[in-house]
Amino acid sequence: MAPKAGGDSAKVNSAVYKDKSKPTDIRLSNINAAKAVSDAIRTSLGPRGMDKMIQAANGEVTITNDGATILKQMSVIHPAAKMLVELSRAQDIEAGDGTTSVVVIAGALLDAAEKLLQKGIHPTVISDGFQKALQMALQVVEGMSTPVDLTNEDALLKAAATSLNSKVVSQHSTILAPIAVQAIRAVMEPIVGGVGARVDLRDVKVIERIGGTVEDTELIQGLVIPHRASNVSGPHRIEKAKVGLIQFCISPPKTDMDHNVIVSDYAAMDRVLKEERQYILNIVKQIKKAGCNVLLVQKSILRDALSDLAVHFLDKIKTMVIKDIEREDIEFVCKTLGCRPIASLDHFTAENLVNVDLVEEVNEPAGKYIKMTGCGQGGRTVSVLVRGTSGAVVAEAARSLHDALCAVRCVARRPALLAGGGAPEAAAAAALARASLAAPGADHYCLRAYADALDVVPSTLAENAGLNPIETVTELRAAHAGGAESGVGSNAGVNVRRGRVTDMRQEHVLQPLHVTASALALSTETVRAILKIDDIVNTLN
Repeated sequence: MAPKAGGDSAKVNSAVYKDKSKPTDIRLSNINAAKAVSDAIRTSLGPRGMDKMIQAANGEVTITNDGATILKQMSVIHPAAKMLVELSRAQDIEAGDGTTSVVVIAGALLDAAEKLLQKGIHPTVISDGFQKALQMALQVVEGMSTPVDLTNEDALLKAAATSLNSKVVSQHSTILAPIAVQAIRAVMEPIVGGVGARVDLRDVKVIERIGGTVEDTELIQGLVIPHRASNVSGPHRIEKAKVGLIQFCISPPKTDMDHNVIVSDYAAMDRVLKEERQYILNIVKQIKKAGCNVLLVQKSILRDALSDLAVHFLDKIKTMVIKDIEREDIEFVCKTLGCRPIASLDHFTAENLVNVDLVEEVNEPAGKYIKMTGCGQGGRTVSVLVRGTSGAVVAEAARSLHDALCAVRCVARRPALLAGGGAPEAAAAAALARASLAAPGADHYCLRAYADALDVVPSTLAENAGLNPIETVTELRAAHAGGAESGVGSNAGVNVRRGRVTDMRQEHVLQPLHVTASALALSTETVRAILKIDDIVNTLN
């Protein structure tokens, strides 16, 4: 019986051993899946980064190098890889820029963590070590930033231009950067008794129009409605306009869904038509009495917002009418014009109208649109009309402008700028490498691994620009280690135009502190979350 018992114990031991290897396998599987996502968009980092062509299931093609856009449209199955997609989205919401950098840093940190795991260091120890390294890195990054005066337009322009330099439309950054700065400065509200300003990007309406080139993009201090007026023979340009926004329809009322009205003779039919005519005429008379000459009508789902008869009467009283204002745009329209939406005819009075200096219908080859300027009673809002030769160009220009707006918003929220070109990451890596020498136990390995991982940003910038990454990173490390002696100091970064390491502040390559700090914090947080996972459990349904 003894040999049999020994065999049973061997089976039990092997089962325990197998069970112990499972968390390691899961961890490696998660790390490899997340690294695959990071590697997929790594080539898009920086001003010389490559673009991705994304083909949707319906055949629609998008050309972009914006990390958040690529990952949002990428088909990702593995749950750990989805965490990196969520990470990119979180960075997009928090900072709006640096969506590629955050995923590349997370991929490098996971690679470093994998090497530490192979050395036998426990995942919790690695996770805590990375948290300490993050705190040190953030201190270094904040220490090398310089405060910005929000009235200094030049500093904001540099931040916007740096953001646009890595985009498909980088050659138009001289046009788009000033537009982004003017738009944010027009809508920002200074925080009373605090630092920085409050900016709501919903106050900047970006309208895409095919036709012209990106150079024709313009900022409009007013309202742009991207469709034509509904009039047949009414006015197309009104100065000193009185504008009203209504939420009811100027068309015959309908019965409920499940009711019918059966008309059996001509006299009743004639009476119905007369009543309809009288109903619409009463509404139009009230509009004329209030003195309204520009009428905005909210889009209606159940029936036509305007009947043909209503358009005929409105043409007669020389009132421009614009229908199909989207429900989600009502708030922006009200804030821009300084008006209130009118929900019933009884409230359509002169005091509920607003004065606008000029309302005109602009005719272009691509179609007509309405432009309203001189809204004296309006709030802090602006509209940006983005143009381009094709749908793909316009969409990419609008995405790039959004990133530039976010970069300027970050400076407004936290008024500090850093040198770009991988300088903050290289400075943090140099400081962590020095700190690791004195760190005790496993922290020494964790700090060193974190420092090596941060070098991925300058290394990738150099690689994408066709430079030798090893040579460039070595030169950059020497510049940061030398500090004062090298004459470049902590602002040394990869200059992809000159193909060598230079002082990025002198090159005017500046980025918001908030973007870099947010990227480091969010990527470390995600890597720590992935390291803590030791099993994947599937639910029943």
